[in-house]
Amino acid sequence: MVALSASHMLNDVMQSLAPALYPVFRAELALSFFQIGIITFVFQLTASLLQPLIGLAADRRPMNWILPVGMAFTLIGLFLLAFAKTYLLILASVAVIGIGSAVFHPEASRVARAASGGRHGFAQSLFQVGGNFGQSIGPLLAAFVVVPFGQHSVLAFTILALVAVVLLTRVSRWHVAHRAQRKHVAAAGPAHPRPVVIRTIAVLIVMLFSKVVYLASIGSYYTFYLIDTFHVTIQQAQVMLFVFLAAVAAGTFLGGPLTDRFGAKFVIWGSILGVLPFTLLLPHLGFAGTIVNSIAIGLVISSAFSAMVVYAQELTPGNVGAVAGLFFGLSFGLGGIGAALLGILADRTSIGFVYQVCAFLPAIGLLGALLPQPTPVTAPPARD
Repeated sequence: MVALSASHMLNDVMQSLAPALYPVFRAELALSFFQIGIITFVFQLTASLLQPLIGLAADRRPMNWILPVGMAFTLIGLFLLAFAKTYLLILASVAVIGIGSAVFHPEASRVARAASGGRHGFAQSLFQVGGNFGQSIGPLLAAFVVVPFGQHSVLAFTILALVAVVLLTRVSRWHVAHRAQRKHVAAAGPAHPRPVVIRTIAVLIVMLFSKVVYLASIGSYYTFYLIDTFHVTIQQAQVMLFVFLAAVAAGTFLGGPLTDRFGAKFVIWGSILGVLPFTLLLPHLGFAGTIVNSIAIGLVISSAFSAMVVYAQELTPGNVGAVAGLFFGLSFGLGGIGAALLGILADRTSIGFVYQVCAFLPAIGLLGALLPQPTPVTAPPARD
């Protein structure tokens, strides 16, 4: 579990370098907010289309060494990003990084569940908090390494990819041995009738939409909002983005134990709907209030994802990888689409108006009333 979380941290440190470079790319290539949103869209789309398919394939036929191979794609994409001097090359580099993400996330999540010892919420949160921590470090690295020393300094971070390849090779060996030691048992059937499962997955996807689109508004445009509204420097804005992403990491970790203790439905509902007062306040606060309020937003809204994955896996036992791939993929895809659309809105209005509109997204959390109480799965899934 620790090796998976550490690998997730290294993976997302590298993936977060591109968004952290957005102000640099905008200044050097005179990009519009829409073009910046398209960069996010290309990365998220590449990752989202492949993740469910890879998760489903791994459920049906385990692929022992797919984790280090996926990390190799991230290494190649990072190398391309270090030398990207045109808009098209930037898009190509983030697309390759997206392929690495698509391979890594569903399989790593599946292995995390296999190593959970029954504490599925804790396992997912520990795995995900590594990624959140990596995402929060990215802006700091950009502020204090990439911005002062130039785009080519990104090349130094390929060392992280090599470390991650070594870690994931050891994780893959453990998982092969773990499968060999386990007796395969028949997978339990769905805990609810098929129509209920389909309806519930649809509700979860809509709620996920509200979460990831709001987070996309912060991840892609928060630095610009702080610069335009409060006239801070790029480095100061990157530090404030790090503070927000650190709060997201803390909330992600807390979400898992809360899920194990109080149930996934309670955490999902409380996270999405509970953040609404804070998002409504954000566009109307001063600088200090904005920073404090954004910390609260990060803590509350980020606790839902682990609960969503666990909840959906309990609804569809035997499809652990496919469910993880679906939700990780949708989180990337919906976030990418949201970033592009919000970029258009920002170009036509203002960044401040974007946050006024996005403030109402968590109201979708009212749909949590439609979620059934999941029935505990008594038999373990046939494949881990």
